[in-house]
Amino acid sequence: MAATELEKITINMAPVDLGQIDLLVQEGFYQNRTDFIRTAIRNQLNTHAEAVRQTVARKTLVLGLQHYTRRDLEEVRAAGETLDIKVLGLASIADDVPPELALETIGSVVVLGAFRASPAVKTALAGRIRSS
Repeated sequence: MAATELEKITINMAPVDLGQIDLLVQEGFYQNRTDFIRTAIRNQLNTHAEAVRQTVARKTLVLGLQHYTRRDLEEVRAAGETLDIKVLGLASIADDVPPELALETIGSVVVLGAFRASPAVKTALAGRIRSS
């Protein structure tokens, strides 16, 4: 995965838990703290994979990456339609999409993961962006 595809998170941990992670790193079980945390997260996601799959289907979410270009949104506008963006992963709107076009064509945005758009488009859509 390219660095531009990663999202940074910050967590607070109890000193004893952090010390145990550091011990495992020191003993060579993991390369570093990040390796440990990513492995733990992947293991939990694997444990709950079926629940995630069922929820994605039930909520009709797009799983993965969904990118909207200016042309995509112009076609939606020409058809007299609007989009309800529902993504588990990354939803992005091209940087050349003006806020007015986004407002005309996007009815709602629900993203579990990351939503990337220009600051102007995010500001314009602020009232339509919800968490699921």
